[in-house]
Amino acid sequence: MAGINKVILVGNLGKDPEVMTYDNGVKRAAFTLATTESYKDKDGNWQDQTEWHNIVLWRYLAEKQIIKGDKIYLEGRIRNRSYEDKDGVKKYFTEIQGDKVLKLASAGGGGYNQASPPDSVPDNTSTAAPTNNTAEGNAETKKEEDDLPF
Repeated sequence: MAGINKVILVGNLGKDPEVMTYDNGVKRAAFTLATTESYKDKDGNWQDQTEWHNIVLWRYLAEKQIIKGDKIYLEGRIRNRSYEDKDGVKKYFTEIQGDKVLKLASAGGGGYNQASPPDSVPDNTSTAAPTNNTAEGNAETKKEEDDLPF
């Protein structure tokens, strides 16, 4: 059976991506991604623990319009690499090679996860939806449910 190497991260960019274009036209973007977990310590106080991940995107993904502070969803694979520094010492590092990237929110706070709806959306919380138990009414309700954007 083949192994599985899959990573899913949701976090914020720690710096703007550094994009390089190689002689053959292939693009590579590298940046750091911060993921933060919250937990209660033994005294009952909330603590945050932030992990930093080295991310690499290739080709068309390297052209994504993302900047420092953006919240993204990333799917990818763990890659371990090594190299020798100028003194001949072998260095090892781990990075995440991204396969899918979705921007969830902009650094300025905009994006898909805004806390409040736009002002133009009417507040219908005080009125109940009419009940229609006919076959035709149920078909209309089903059609509305199928039109959801997700």
